[in-house]
Amino acid sequence: MIKVEHLVKKYGNNYALGDVSFEIGEGEIVGLLGPNGAGKSTTMNILTGYLSATSGEASVGGVSILDNPLEAKRLIGYLPEQPPVYPDMTVDEYLNFVYDLKRCELNREAHLNEIRGVVKLQDVRDRLIRNLSKGYRQRVGIAQALIGDPKVIIFDEPTVGLDPKQILEVRNLVRSLGGKHTVILSTHILAEVQAVCERIVVIDHGKIIANEKTDELARVMEENAHYRYNICGPRSEVLTALRGVRGVLYAECAGERDGEAYTYLLELSGGTEPRKAVFRVCAERGWQIIGAADAGGDLESIFIKLIDRANAPKTNAGNRARRAEGKR
Repeated sequence: MIKVEHLVKKYGNNYALGDVSFEIGEGEIVGLLGPNGAGKSTTMNILTGYLSATSGEASVGGVSILDNPLEAKRLIGYLPEQPPVYPDMTVDEYLNFVYDLKRCELNREAHLNEIRGVVKLQDVRDRLIRNLSKGYRQRVGIAQALIGDPKVIIFDEPTVGLDPKQILEVRNLVRSLGGKHTVILSTHILAEVQAVCERIVVIDHGKIIANEKTDELARVMEENAHYRYNICGPRSEVLTALRGVRGVLYAECAGERDGEAYTYLLELSGGTEPRKAVFRVCAERGWQIIGAADAGGDLESIFIKLIDRANAPKTNAGNRARRAEGKR
């Protein structure tokens, strides 16, 4: 549904985007993640036709955004970080205004009624937008993005400034749009991506540094595994035995106690499978394992590691280059 190929955006000698390429399938919900200044907004502005690219291609539904911007825009609904609403209009006046602006050909009454129901605006349809809470103004912004039933919907920081209840409502709404619509969610809120998106595209310094399914991102990082065990037995003896298991890189007692069991945190080598050995050691000594759970890194720690890895100096490559130069 969305195809971006070798997209470059340059300002003078500075690159906002440098050779960005990715694809998003029909019905996918994809998170566009990155620190401030990474290139997220530039990418979205090019996708929505608000900004031209220095070079490269971007298309929606097979329509080039650069060659046929008007046709491509008809396929896109966009909610910028600041909802583009008119405070002196009522909700209904504004939605009808957007309907006309988009030259929508769907049945007006039925279409707008459906949208009001989806975003829960029925009770405020006659109120001035200026008198609405931020949460309701955000819903109005989402409603305008849905008018015309676009195939692609792009949300830029849709939950900024909302209270926890409103955040959950918006997340549920975004999740419900998947399947019927292709959704891009640009945000810096990691929990939001994890809760809503099926896939994550991480961008930093204008380059894609990760493009993976949400639940596979940790595996791709090839990090060591982390587990939490609850084991019944003498604390010092258990800890010594765990540290002696091949493949256990680190072990500590968290000090938490569940009846007769203590909690132990283990870091296991990513290239081995020491879990069976842990169970065997405990069984041989008569120690009961009453709980075991994956304590792997959360999305926040993975994100930080990705950024650090992308920005790390290419020491090994530099050393290889210097060695090669010295042999000449």
